[in-house]
Amino acid sequence: MADMRFRRLGRSGLVVSVVGIGCNNFGRKVDDAGTKAVVDAAIDSGINLFDTADIYGNPHGASELALGKALQGRRDDVVIASKFGMDMQGANGADHGARGARRYIAKAVEASLRRLGTDYIDLYQMHAPDAETPIEETLSALDDLVTAGKVRYLGNSNFSGWQIADADWTARTGGRTPFISAQNEYSWLKRGIETDVIGACERFGLGMLPFFPLASGLLTGKYQRDAPAPAGGRLSEERYAGRLAGAPWDTIEAIEAFAKARGLGMLDVAIGGLAAQPAVTSVIAGATQPEQVTANAAAADWVPSEADLAELSTITQP
Repeated sequence: MADMRFRRLGRSGLVVSVVGIGCNNFGRKVDDAGTKAVVDAAIDSGINLFDTADIYGNPHGASELALGKALQGRRDDVVIASKFGMDMQGANGADHGARGARRYIAKAVEASLRRLGTDYIDLYQMHAPDAETPIEETLSALDDLVTAGKVRYLGNSNFSGWQIADADWTARTGGRTPFISAQNEYSWLKRGIETDVIGACERFGLGMLPFFPLASGLLTGKYQRDAPAPAGGRLSEERYAGRLAGAPWDTIEAIEAFAKARGLGMLDVAIGGLAAQPAVTSVIAGATQPEQVTANAAAADWVPSEADLAELSTITQP
């Protein structure tokens, strides 16, 4: 494996690895020992970005707890990204759906800091828009966290293009700290954000952090048309029943042929190809085992040519 590549996140001084670790399985499918093994493998592979959220884990918050334990003694060597704004089912007190409100944010960040065992979060992301709370209030509350040193940078997740534009204008005209990143679902099978979000990221200087870059495993090469899902994979879970049957197999098989023609694996195309897309800074891929971490990190070694990207774009055209 070549040395890990690093990039600045958006127009900021925060430097992150081209591959990040999605921590949504920590505290749910992966126990504390397993989490430490994954974190160790990531750091050994040159990965410095760990992306979690207060809602991850069973119960909610378990992912942050597990990640904090695994990073003891190494906190300053990594970038911790966490999120707030999803329904914590009362864990942060009654919120009445106002999870972009100043009162709620103050509670949420303190709870995340305690679970993570740290006094600052590198990248604090609003997990989903709050349609009822003015973005001015949310950004003001988040700016206070930056001023207090509890948070260093701000990001958003699941925002549309116009919401990114609105938040940027609001922050800059009000003298508030702007978002430097956006996190949305993005893969070679899910390219919908190219219609507005990617353009907004480029215009306003946000780095894109795609989640589900492997399309829930469909782009790993371990699933085949008309074959049962291997045990242990995401698509073997009952809640994903029917996902395999409805998968775009013609496109998946065309990507596989594209990869084979270049002596690559599906993972190389899924991660390396996505990392070469406009506005993408780091590809956030989940992992439950150290071997997956190593494979994901190695997949970023492939840097496609413009001709490669043009062909891949044609193959996967929505």
